[in-house]
Amino acid sequence: MRTNVRRNVAAALVSALAVTALAACGTSSSGGDPKAQQTGGGGADASAPLDPKTKVTLSIDCMPPAAKAAELKEWKEDVAEFNKTYPNVTIEGRSTPGQCLEPPRFTAMLKAKSQPDVFYAYFTDLKQVLDNAGAEEISAYVTPRSVPALADIDRGVLGVLKQDGKLYGLPTSNYTMGLLVNRKLFKDAGLDPDAPPRSWEEVRAAAKKIAALGNGTAGFGEYSVENTGGWHYTATLYGLGGDVVGADGKAAFNNATGRKIVDNLHAMRWEDDSMGKTQLLKWGDLQKQMASDKLGMFLAAPDDITYMVQQLGAKYENFGMGPIPGGASTLAGGNGYLIKKGSSPDKIKAAVAWLNFKTLAVGKGQFQYDRSKADGLPVGLPQPAFFTGASKAEDDRLKAASATMPVANFKPFLDNPVPGKAEPPKAQEVYKVLDKVMSGVLTNKDADAGQLLAEAEKAVNQVLADR
Repeated sequence: MRTNVRRNVAAALVSALAVTALAACGTSSSGGDPKAQQTGGGGADASAPLDPKTKVTLSIDCMPPAAKAAELKEWKEDVAEFNKTYPNVTIEGRSTPGQCLEPPRFTAMLKAKSQPDVFYAYFTDLKQVLDNAGAEEISAYVTPRSVPALADIDRGVLGVLKQDGKLYGLPTSNYTMGLLVNRKLFKDAGLDPDAPPRSWEEVRAAAKKIAALGNGTAGFGEYSVENTGGWHYTATLYGLGGDVVGADGKAAFNNATGRKIVDNLHAMRWEDDSMGKTQLLKWGDLQKQMASDKLGMFLAAPDDITYMVQQLGAKYENFGMGPIPGGASTLAGGNGYLIKKGSSPDKIKAAVAWLNFKTLAVGKGQFQYDRSKADGLPVGLPQPAFFTGASKAEDDRLKAASATMPVANFKPFLDNPVPGKAEPPKAQEVYKVLDKVMSGVLTNKDADAGQLLAEAEKAVNQVLADR
């Protein structure tokens, strides 16, 4: 997972993946107008692309570290290519050891106002950034003139970086969760890996067949500690059309839909014996099981596949992916870049120009798939559609032409997109409570599902009341 467990402190996604039209209006003033510099309004010329003659220096977050040689090589190539159009823009990349974005460092940076001109953030971070007056509004600067593919960027993805209809950043990637399957075990069990289960009834039936292979093989795996159980309970509930927190701001899972999840897990664990005897699993445990062909299915984000290949020695061709069972909605997340509060109009324009080239232009920057393939980087992960329309069609074509993995294995996931849905308020605290529901039912055959859910409901309402 990318925003909850590996960071383990990330808050909820911005309260809704709002689908709103992009504002692109400006007022008449010169590019150097002090008011425009303070507000990011940018004047009448804000919608115009950067003049190549303009001299600007940009500090930019998350330049790949030396340890990521291929990614750093491509960064340097992109800077050189960008400078062919904008020779007077100096790009000063900043590299951070370890993770690009670590919550304590990020928070300290915002409070100290020490963020780079162009800084990286998860979708979950916008509220924190704005609470600390950290980013410029860039609505007027982001138009089809400065970002040609603008109309084809998924509205839900773009909407995450808005507040009150105002745009504060540009996305670079997104993800949604689905059902990851081990294709070898599916075939060994007489199942079709090109048709992953689409309902929990189908998951249960497939899990029994996979577990029947013996040798300690589990059909389906689930987390239950370190907030991962609550995260997956939420994902499962979303797939069935439910909510963890309702519109009234109170717990909304202690009902027939929430009970169905607990009852289904109890049946798979204790009646079918299709989940294995080892429980209290956390992130990393299921990946190890699947990479060693001991697990048939689990809920996952696409980057789990890269982890299993690059860190655990698995092969891309051994995995497939389908939409989350139920298909009503799915947990979604991603990341992007924001522009530091107080940046001049020229800096904002230069930043938008760079982000357009590096992260939003089909066939260029991060989407130059033939280069990625030549550099030994993965191409073809089952990410949800970042683009729509003509941009998506061209991006799909280029990706398929340079894929380093069997893209067809992930066709069920890609061809059946599920709407992304925000994480609940105070997500990590809520997930910690819901861990008890998951661990309870998976470790105690006589667990009382009703009691587990009632206690969790009471505890979650207390968490929400403390906001």
